Order: sequence, then C-alpha cells, then structure tokens
Amino acid sequence: MIRKAVGAIVFQGNQFLIIHKTKINTNEGKETINGEWDFIKGGVKRKDIDLKESVLRELKEETGSQKYKLIKQFSEKISFEFPSGIKKKIGYERQETTMFLVEFLGDANKLKPFDNEVSDLRFQDKEKVLEMLTHQNTKDYFIKHTE
Repeated sequence: MIRKAVGAIVFQGNQFLIIHKTKINTNEGKETINGEWDFIKGGVKRKDIDLKESVLRELKEETGSQKYKLIKQFSEKISFEFPSGIKKKIGYERQETTMFLVEFLGDANKLKPFDNEVSDLRFQDKEKVLEMLTHQNTKDYFIKHTE
C-alpha cells in the first residue's frame, strides 16, 4: 500500500526551513525514532480538500504558523520504500510525497511545533541544509529543485 504525502521546501530570503523529526505515527500511536533532519512532510488525510490544504495543515502542525504563501507545486514526487520494520508498524510499503515550494512570511523566531513529532526547526542556508538532511534522495531533490 502506498502512503500519499505532501511536503514543503520552505524558504525565507536565502534560507530554508528544516525540521528534526523524532517521532512517527504507527498503528499503535506515536513512536520515538532516531532523529532525522528533513523538510516538513506528512500524510494526506481524508478530510483534506486537496493537496494544498494538506500541505498548509502540515505546515501549521509542524511549525505553529499559518504565515505561508504557496509558490508552486512540483510535478516530480519524492518516492521511497519504507524499511521492513517500519512497514509493519505503519501499514504502508511506500510513500509518494508531492512537494511544494513555499515562502514563509512570518517571524522565524515565533515558530514552534504544535505536535511532539518535531523536536527542533530552523532556517539554514542551502549548504548547511545539504549537510544536515538525513536522506540522500531528499538532498538530491533539493539540489535539483533549487538551482
């Protein structure tokens, strides 16, 4: 089964927002994981009207803010297969993430996650983001879509 998700490459000026995710949703509730630096991403929910609503909801959940402007939806998705141990816990084999380019219009010092999946968030320059991102496929996607 494929998990449909959305994600955002968020920028303000020449910096990009990354988050440190330390929990995932499983069939038994939230589970602590080794921390991963990533862009804001999350599953599409049935109640979401469309993908734009999904990404705006995720942005609010993971940063506490609604001060975002959607710039564009990328046609290319980030797709990957979950590790076998995770597959059983979440009920999905793969994830396909529709990514958006998003501008943050607020005060970065006021960002605070609404949920406990995220332990830290910060704006960084492009080079630092590339050093910090955990997954190579996300790094490759970021390079390709921010040239």
